Amino acid sequence: MNTGTGPGAITPDGSPVEFYLLLDADDEAEVIASAVPAGASLLELGSGVGRVTHALLAKGLSVVAVDESAEMLAHVRGAETVQARVQELDLGRRFDGVVLASFLLNTPDDDLRRAFLAACARHVAPGGSVLVQWQPYETHERWAPGMGRTTGPIGIVMDRVERVEPRLFSATMRYTHGERAWTQSFESRQFTDEELAAELGTAGLVLDRFLTEDRSWLRAVPAVPAGQ
Repeated sequence: MNTGTGPGAITPDGSPVEFYLLLDADDEAEVIASAVPAGASLLELGSGVGRVTHALLAKGLSVVAVDESAEMLAHVRGAETVQARVQELDLGRRFDGVVLASFLLNTPDDDLRRAFLAACARHVAPGGSVLVQWQPYETHERWAPGMGRTTGPIGIVMDRVERVEPRLFSATMRYTHGERAWTQSFESRQFTDEELAAELGTAGLVLDRFLTEDRSWLRAVPAVPAGQ
């Protein structure tokens, strides 16, 4: 179960709103934009405070931002927002690209993971793509207490990690900004590439390619029915 501590609002998945407001988009927007046509319509599942949303809008993409946290969505500007749980979402619309970030794919809850992927599949247009951020098998093997980064006053460090089952990890991240500190604890399921393909297949999706050198982003597409 995901939990969080620290000042300000904490979302149901343990994310500290005030800390995420301090972060830039890094290279996520570049990765996403490179995998969809110019001006594409995007459905961003788990948008948070709009850290990536705003960078995508600046690139000329049209974004619908979805998050279950009203505290997160209150900070999104320039995009249509929808407060909803990802696994229950059904907008009756389809998009050129559907983004499932924040390593939601690695949840240890099989039913929840497949519900996330089903939500992606029912919102992606024919010929569109589903862009997924995940923790590859080999990334889990490198996890260790103390790993992370400090950039100026902002610190993101793995405070604790434990292999509780052969393929299940429990970890706590510690976030800092000056004198303020937050923690976010979570569990992460480890998958082989073959298991990844099988999980995508439950939603009628197939792996197209990995988008980054570290394989943390992938592009999946709807499977083509036999005979078409």
